[in-house]
Amino acid sequence: MRVPTEEPLSSLAPKLGPGWLRWLWGGFACFCIFLGVIGAILPGLPSAVFILLGAWAASRSSQRLHRWIEEHHLFGNLLKTCRSGYLSRRTKLVASLTMTVSLAFAIHHINNGYLILLTIGGLGCGAFWRWSRSESNG
Repeated sequence: MRVPTEEPLSSLAPKLGPGWLRWLWGGFACFCIFLGVIGAILPGLPSAVFILLGAWAASRSSQRLHRWIEEHHLFGNLLKTCRSGYLSRRTKLVASLTMTVSLAFAIHHINNGYLILLTIGGLGCGAFWRWSRSESNG
C-alpha cells in the first residue's frame, strides 16, 4: 500500500522543457482546465479528470500556472484530495449514484448492446477503483 504524500505538486514536477514544448503543454493545460470548468456546469462531461490533466500539463509548462491551479480555492482541494489517496464515503456514494444514473440513461437511449457492455465495463472499472481507495473521515 502506498503512503500518501502531502508534498506540493511543484516539488514532484519534472524540469521544464524547451520553449516550444512548454507552449504545447501550456495550451493543453489551458484546454483541459477550460473543459473541466465546462464539465462542472454540463452534466455528463467529467470535470475532475480534466482538472487533473490540466494540473499535470501545467506542471510541465509553467510554474506560475501550476501554482495558480494548485492554490485555487476549488481546484486546489481536488488536487490535495487526489494526492492524499483517500476518498470519503460520501464521495464514493455520490460517485456511485452518478454512475448508476448515467448507466440508466445509457441503457434507455442506446440501442447497441456492445456500447452498453462497454459502458458497464468502464463504469464498473471506475467503481472498483473508487471503492478500493482507503476512506478518509471527511
